[in-house]
Amino acid sequence: MTALLFSNFNRHAQFTDDEYQKIKEVFTKSYIRKKKNLVNEGDISKYIFFVEKGCLRSFTVNKDGSEHVVQLAIEDHWIADLSSFITQMPGTINIEAIEDSEVLLLPHQDLERLYHQVPSLEKYFRQLYQRAYVGLQQRLNSRHSSSAEERYRELIKLQPHLTQRVPLIYIASYLGITPESLSRIRKQMHIKVENTA
Repeated sequence: MTALLFSNFNRHAQFTDDEYQKIKEVFTKSYIRKKKNLVNEGDISKYIFFVEKGCLRSFTVNKDGSEHVVQLAIEDHWIADLSSFITQMPGTINIEAIEDSEVLLLPHQDLERLYHQVPSLEKYFRQLYQRAYVGLQQRLNSRHSSSAEERYRELIKLQPHLTQRVPLIYIASYLGITPESLSRIRKQMHIKVENTA
């Protein structure tokens, strides 16, 4: 378990050295090549993933084959089909590496066991799930209450590196707009910056 994961845990909970050792023992590392899937629709999600290096996306595919990006995750973020992971039922999410990536895998069965051995871990994941739910709700609300440009500006304010690492087609899908609309927004923002320079 790396310093990055320790740092993430320490921001939200406190653990003893013994507890960290118990947690460390259940993680495994996996290397995922660009464009390869970690999870496929219909899978039962046995793991939740912590991104050590790289960039991944989770997405759904509708009946006409169109993809809809649900989450973009870079270093120091978790990614999963949370519904499938929590319920242990077949999921609807695909998770793909956008870049060559390194992830830490935390198995569902080990996490459930650790909740009893390390109470702070249950608190940590409860907060993680709550933040994920609130974030998703805010994104859904912003689709109805904010313009496409406002949504894009908010994204680059919160995660400025994403636009350098994630293809615009995925960013557009994540924001709920067309790639053409996103290109127009980016051009208009560039023009505004030039005019104020």
